[in-house]
Amino acid sequence: MAINLQKGQRISLEKSNGSKLQNVCVGINWGAIEKKGLFGFGSSKEAVDLDGSCALYNENKQLLEVVYFGNLKSKNGSVKHSGDDLTGDMGGDDGLDNEVITLDFAQLDANVSYVAFVLNSFRGHDFGTIPFASIRIYEGTTKRVNEVFAKYDIANGSNFAGHVSMVMGVFYKKNGEWKFNAIGEPTKDRKLEETVKTVTQNYL
Repeated sequence: MAINLQKGQRISLEKSNGSKLQNVCVGINWGAIEKKGLFGFGSSKEAVDLDGSCALYNENKQLLEVVYFGNLKSKNGSVKHSGDDLTGDMGGDDGLDNEVITLDFAQLDANVSYVAFVLNSFRGHDFGTIPFASIRIYEGTTKRVNEVFAKYDIANGSNFAGHVSMVMGVFYKKNGEWKFNAIGEPTKDRKLEETVKTVTQNYL
């Protein structure tokens, strides 16, 4: 698998040794916004609340369930969310993901054919105003990264400025095999429900 996929690239989940990828993590890391004081004196930090979410669909592109900060795992436990981070890194980039969603393909219900990952700015902070914000989709666990196969820098990507939501990527099943579409597209949506609807209409 290639590291740092190009936007729109599609890959199979077969590893170099011929085995299939079984566990996927989507990690999101971001920082708080630094606000300058009056007349440029002093500064303060403004908390940023980004929310990673995962939507599961059947082969008819019907939404089955959504895993997000209000529902931390899928019904059978194949998808799990690490929990809501309300602030981002207040003291600068610590190099760790603030939120992680894990996906176990072996445990997924047989009727799931699409698994989409999206990101929303809960308080409406423009992606372009956040000092750093990156997403990586990798093989491993919440504590260990084995191999990164998609990464997006949304704070420094000019196409993300002016947006508060995005579609990160979609895993899809074709002829019984799971593949990945690295989408990396901002959307005009403001809320999670709207972003999920955009995925249904445009990205499955």
